[in-house]
Amino acid sequence: MHEPNAKITDEQREAALALLRSFDSQVMREAAEGGAKTGFAQEIGPIAFENVFARLWTRPGLDKRARSLLTLGILIGLRSEDELQIHMMIALANGLTMQELEEVIYHASGYAGFPAANSARRAAVTAFRKEGLID
Repeated sequence: MHEPNAKITDEQREAALALLRSFDSQVMREAAEGGAKTGFAQEIGPIAFENVFARLWTRPGLDKRARSLLTLGILIGLRSEDELQIHMMIALANGLTMQELEEVIYHASGYAGFPAANSARRAAVTAFRKEGLID
């Protein structure tokens, strides 16, 4: 069991770093540089790294593909377009296909609504264009 307030271990840190390296994309690089460029709320990146990637994404019980599907569903429901751009690329790195990502958006329309699904579509198109995956 993980202690909620314990510092992350070296093993968790290394696993999270390896995970992030596997997600290498233009969208991820832009997200990583965002806080450092502005000087405002610079700690959000390290907080996300420790609390999301080192603590959650490295846990046993769900593989990366399942975590991507779950994350996309949550972000679509929240209409978090910036995060969706990042996680669409992560989902591709985790083995989901473009067709599966389309199906995630279609499926979410029935549960989160058409406005949320359309926001997800816009986020995906933006991310895929940045990566040169679509015109």
